[in-house]
Amino acid sequence: MACDCGTTIEGPDLDLLQDAFLVHVRAEHTDWPYPDVAVKNYAAATQRLAPVEPRRESIGDVEVHRVDESRLDDWGAFFDRDAFAGKPEWAACYCSEPHCFPKGGNPSDEVMRPWQESRRITLDLLRDGRSFGYLAYVDGRPAAWVNASLRSEYALYREGEGADPGDGDVIGVSCFIVAPPYRRHGLADRLLERVIADAPARGAAWIEAYPFVAEHDDDAGNFRGPRPMWDARGFVEVARTDRHAIVRRPVSER
Repeated sequence: MACDCGTTIEGPDLDLLQDAFLVHVRAEHTDWPYPDVAVKNYAAATQRLAPVEPRRESIGDVEVHRVDESRLDDWGAFFDRDAFAGKPEWAACYCSEPHCFPKGGNPSDEVMRPWQESRRITLDLLRDGRSFGYLAYVDGRPAAWVNASLRSEYALYREGEGADPGDGDVIGVSCFIVAPPYRRHGLADRLLERVIADAPARGAAWIEAYPFVAEHDDDAGNFRGPRPMWDARGFVEVARTDRHAIVRRPVSER
């Protein structure tokens, strides 16, 4: 692998490559504040992520499917290669952040866990039905993901006992991930429409989301969903933190 400084790092297998990259960083980049596991996660991501494809001018047929047992391999392949193409510094997440990091914590601590563990955690949550989401396919290829689990399954957004509405009554739309070639083709909108359409059958009374307060210049940075998308569908701001707004609408509203 090539470091940003121009040095080529080599190793006979992935584990030794990660070790070699860590040695290089600690010797040559002493100002880097990242913990060892984050440095190793970055090295591993550069090897498994697909090359960044340019945005396509047009896309083919789109299908949206819930990620159940039959689609776990597709989900894993999407996150292993395509979801964070061009963003190896984010690739250790595997959408485990909202489930694992407590409210008020620092989501950047996600890098403190080896990527393999994050992958396993979310796959187990999907198998158990505790993580609930959809993949959008373009011409049969997984191209985008949304996490729409109950708020009771999110450590990052769970309100706790006595909350009104209760955590189990709220679908929390925490993350959209769209692979680079398919951005700005409405895939997040398609995923959100499916979340809204399926919500009554899930028994929840509310849907809420957590768009960032600060605007992001790049598409990848809007992974909570751009605020206009929520406003257009009747989501109303009910609270705000320094980092994100909380917007909500009733399930019954169409």
